[in-house]
Amino acid sequence: QIDESLRRLLTDSIALYYLHRVDPETPLEESLGAIKEYRDSGKIRHVGLSQVGIDQIERARRVVPIVAVQNQYNLSERRYEDVVDYCAGEGIVFVPFFPLRGDGGRPLAEIADRHGATPAQIALAWLLRRSPTMLPIPGTLSIEHLKQNLAALEIELSDAEFEALR
Repeated sequence: QIDESLRRLLTDSIALYYLHRVDPETPLEESLGAIKEYRDSGKIRHVGLSQVGIDQIERARRVVPIVAVQNQYNLSERRYEDVVDYCAGEGIVFVPFFPLRGDGGRPLAEIADRHGATPAQIALAWLLRRSPTMLPIPGTLSIEHLKQNLAALEIELSDAEFEALR
């Protein structure tokens, strides 16, 4: 599968390869052992995990270095708070998928109004403040939308605003 991806991508190595959703039928260590072989051969440079808890990250790190974790996380979906904190403590990038999904409710709209920003910009600003290793990658349909997303980098939420969304 990795060799096929390399051919399709016309490259000799994959910068970051994610093990998406651990297969319950295959031991994690076995799946990562195969990925480690590709990493050792240089076909994969870095390894990430998706939809995992702390125990799985720790087990994985005994097999191969883990540089990124991608779990669902946003203003409404917070079941991976402990993973966000663990990743920050260990220097592992946390990539929230569906970073703009969910509803921050009335506080989100009020904070957006105060900043002259969109609710999506405030949601991104909140994620960026939440953890120093947070790397949200929101989808975009246009250059204008991309510019709006990037403008979230300039928004500084007060402690009270951050807590209101927490």
